[in-house]
Amino acid sequence: MTTIYRCITEDDTSRFCHRVSEALSKGWSLHGTPTMAFDPVKGVMRMGQAVIKDIPADYHPDMKLGQQ
Repeated sequence: MTTIYRCITEDDTSRFCHRVSEALSKGWSLHGTPTMAFDPVKGVMRMGQAVIKDIPADYHPDMKLGQQ
């Protein structure tokens, strides 16, 4: 069993919440608290949330984490 990690980032819109909710529905778990920061280039707030998941495979850097 291997634990994999990914960080979901998005502008502070409902799309961010949908991306995190989709990950949770696919067996990912929240890891830590969400983060928020202002993106001065785009002039918007950005959100981030780390998620983890245990998978029955060895980690490989070529794996597509969002598809696990």
